[in-house]
Amino acid sequence: MAFLVVYITEAHPSDVWQMESNVKDKVVFASPKTEEERALVAGACVRKLGIKFPAVLDEFGNSTETAYTGWPDRIYLVDQNGHVTYKSKPGPFGFKADELAAALKKLPDKTAQN
Repeated sequence: MAFLVVYITEAHPSDVWQMESNVKDKVVFASPKTEEERALVAGACVRKLGIKFPAVLDEFGNSTETAYTGWPDRIYLVDQNGHVTYKSKPGPFGFKADELAAALKKLPDKTAQN
């Protein structure tokens, strides 16, 4: 089992929709204009949030965000065949740990298959 964060379009860029909480927390970023800028902002977010698992970038055309309706944030569970088996409501208020736990329990146990 693997967990990934997919960094998509900046949710609260200073040049579009700045939130007071971002100013207070000193996480103020303008919309990235290049892939390099997006990578820098994503890295800062991962560090600031203390994320401990791998993060990847959506490409600049935002195909992942578009395909998965990931904005502002969502939790998806994708099985070993690439099928979405769980999709949270928009976060953070839509994140329900008990729902995700139940979905994880429904996945086939790979150790039993070996």
